[in-house]
Amino acid sequence: MSMNRRHFMTAASALTLGSAVGLHSRSAQAAKVLTGVTYLPPSYADLAYGSQGLVDFVNERGGDTVQLDFYDSGRLLAADEQLPALRSGNIDFMFHTTSYITRSVPMLGVLGLPGVVGPLYENPDRLKRGAPLFELIASELEKGGLTLLSLGGGIMEPEYIWSTKAAPIRTLDDINGKRVRVVSFEATKAIEDFGGASVRVPSSELYLALQRGTVDAAVANISTINGRSLQEQISTALLVPVTAYAIGVFVQTNRWNALDEDVKKVFMEGVEWFDEHSARVANEDYFKAKYWPAFKEGGMEVIDPDAATLDRFAEVSVNVRDAWISEVGDEVGKKAIALAMGESA
Repeated sequence: MSMNRRHFMTAASALTLGSAVGLHSRSAQAAKVLTGVTYLPPSYADLAYGSQGLVDFVNERGGDTVQLDFYDSGRLLAADEQLPALRSGNIDFMFHTTSYITRSVPMLGVLGLPGVVGPLYENPDRLKRGAPLFELIASELEKGGLTLLSLGGGIMEPEYIWSTKAAPIRTLDDINGKRVRVVSFEATKAIEDFGGASVRVPSSELYLALQRGTVDAAVANISTINGRSLQEQISTALLVPVTAYAIGVFVQTNRWNALDEDVKKVFMEGVEWFDEHSARVANEDYFKAKYWPAFKEGGMEVIDPDAATLDRFAEVSVNVRDAWISEVGDEVGKKAIALAMGESA
């Protein structure tokens, strides 16, 4: 009897040990799950193309190495909650529009400077991974504990001045006395420099604001115009590149460095895809190929400014650039602007 008991206990112990070993083996093979967010909804198919594409890319190839738990549309965190959550380690990565966080991360302001965004948009390679400007921005963010993995391969088409039939803005002088919706600090300063009154209105409320005359015009990216059907209230588009933004992929440096190399390798393959496709597809396949032809066919007046207008805008907006340089430091600020303009830094 005692032998049977000892045999039972030995067998049970062996089974328990085997189960534990099996569990450990399975745990070791389980994919690392990284949590990421964006406040952009899938309905913005142009802007969401890159972020969702990166997530799908990694999840399809991650297998037992890494999988991404992704929350769009602010379902997990609102736009202004994303950066604090990343810094605190509550999420692993985020996609964010750079213009939204320039107050917290001033270095990103170079992507929205008047007089700079035009050349930067025309030369997207200046913001690809590995380019001197990208590396300069990334190195500055690293000082604050953030690692910038990509800026989508370039900025989105600049934010222009869109105005209503009742108060059209066809020249820079027409800005004077108008109430203009803005979001970023850079756009606010630029509009005020030309005598306009800047008004902060969320994109979700902009349709009614234009319809009711609360604002006469808006500084916005074409994605916002199309996504919110604002072309129904807009009669004129003055293509002065007031400001711009990129969509970046951000991680907390310490958290990123602590990941296994095989996890980072798969994730970075997705980042490389994002860098190649995000801005390019939005700018070319959506904005140029779809939205602009539809707007023009619908009767919108689209005004291409001449060189003198662009030069004047750049000259008057120089104080915006000076203010940004004083914020980030003279040496790094001037070097970033030079690189953005294609000059030797």
